[in-house]
Amino acid sequence: MREKRDYDDIPGTYVFDGQASRQGYHLNMFCMSLNKGENRDVFRQDEAAYLDKYPMTDAQREAVLTRDWLGMLRLGGNIYYTFKLAIFDGMTMQHAGAAMSGNNMTFEDFRDMMLVGGRGIDGNRSKQEWAEYYSKPENRAHAPGEVASQGDASTIRTEQSENKDDSNG
Repeated sequence: MREKRDYDDIPGTYVFDGQASRQGYHLNMFCMSLNKGENRDVFRQDEAAYLDKYPMTDAQREAVLTRDWLGMLRLGGNIYYTFKLAIFDGMTMQHAGAAMSGNNMTFEDFRDMMLVGGRGIDGNRSKQEWAEYYSKPENRAHAPGEVASQGDASTIRTEQSENKDDSNG
């Protein structure tokens, strides 16, 4: 486990640092392989078999096969490399950005948000701020992944609980 970094407390942020680079190496090399047309053709024929060439973790492999874009970032994927897979699927950067938002944002919502300057900072400064906000009963129904009938604050699933050290060790 690596030491904590200041940026670990920024919600929705997956910094591609040395640890992420090591963790996602094979995932990213797979994505880079899609630069070659012949590799895209082989991948298109049998995705699972093509992935056998890359010793990814089971979670990384599943993220690729299910196109869990945010999951790939959490598992060490570099956005520039994973975008090569998005391009393979015919996605634009705006489509990929919406898919990586983690909140079921549509392409149109993402585009509109970016046209007005991006996501506002209110409620997005720290995971601690999120935890405090979602610990209030009146805000629980709005928690990411929250089921309104769940009880106390310990059951609220936030980005903070999802983004514990995602490393494999």
